[in-house]
Amino acid sequence: MENSVFPLFSASLREMLLAPMLKPVKVDDYVLDVLMPDLIGHDRQPSAFIVYLRLWRLTDGGRQKSAPLSLRDLSDQTGLSKRAIQDAVDRLERRQLVTVERAMPTAVPVYRVLKPWVR
Repeated sequence: MENSVFPLFSASLREMLLAPMLKPVKVDDYVLDVLMPDLIGHDRQPSAFIVYLRLWRLTDGGRQKSAPLSLRDLSDQTGLSKRAIQDAVDRLERRQLVTVERAMPTAVPVYRVLKPWVR
C-alpha cells in the first residue's frame, strides 16, 4: 500500500514521509552549544550541521544505524544540493562525527552518528 501512496519515492524517503513527524528529538547540549558554532562559524559549513542534525534524527541520536540513504534521499530531506551533501558528509567523516558504510564503492551508504564528546 505504501508504494501506491508515494510510488516515485525511495523506501527510506517514503518511510520518513509516512512516519509521525511530531515525535520530539532530544539533542545533546554539546551539539547546539559547541558543535553548531564550530561547524557553522569556524568551519563555515552550515550544511554539515544540517546533515548532522538530520542523521541524528534518523539514527535516534546515534543509537542505531540509518537505513540506506542515497545522496538524493538526504538532499530531498534537507533541501540541500547533492554536492552540498557530499561536502558535508566528507567534513563530518574527517571530523569523526559520522561513519559511512558501503557494501561496495557504488552501494547506497548507511550512516552512523558518532558522539566523540561522550565517554
